[in-house]
Amino acid sequence: MAIRLEDKQQIVSEVNKAATGALSAVLADYHGVAVSELTTLRKTARENNVYLRVVRNTLLKRAVVDTEFECIQEALVGPTILAFSLEDPGAAARVLKDFAKENSKFEIKALAIGGELLDASQIDVLAKLPTYDQSIAMLMSVMLAPVTKLVRTINEVPTKVTRVVAAVRDQKQEAA
Repeated sequence: MAIRLEDKQQIVSEVNKAATGALSAVLADYHGVAVSELTTLRKTARENNVYLRVVRNTLLKRAVVDTEFECIQEALVGPTILAFSLEDPGAAARVLKDFAKENSKFEIKALAIGGELLDASQIDVLAKLPTYDQSIAMLMSVMLAPVTKLVRTINEVPTKVTRVVAAVRDQKQEAA
């Protein structure tokens, strides 16, 4: 089905806007996947704040020009579904990786982060990145550890004094 020029321009504009604000991108081949399964994938993507779109490769090549995802142009071969992570760099990778586990026909082609095109085998590296909340929790635990150790060390001094006094008291009671 032919797409009008205005529609093509709108698609390119929309994808370009998403690419400008995205943190990472994942490309996958959806050939042979049922529409109902893709609908489930879209729902999961929305829940995880992932921009998911099936776009013609020629339009996608134009949409990513002058963005950090210009490097994905060489991976645009065959039917392609595009996923941009909008808040969490690993969100798109996690969503598509989980979907690929359940659907053998769904194949991840490539991913891009920081202007670099990575092979599909690197999906685990991106998918295992901690979320924002997990990162904050890790940072807080690292910041809290020295303070906790200091408090324990300071608390140990009166505890040792108390033990010594109790030992002296017990020793004098035994002598008496």
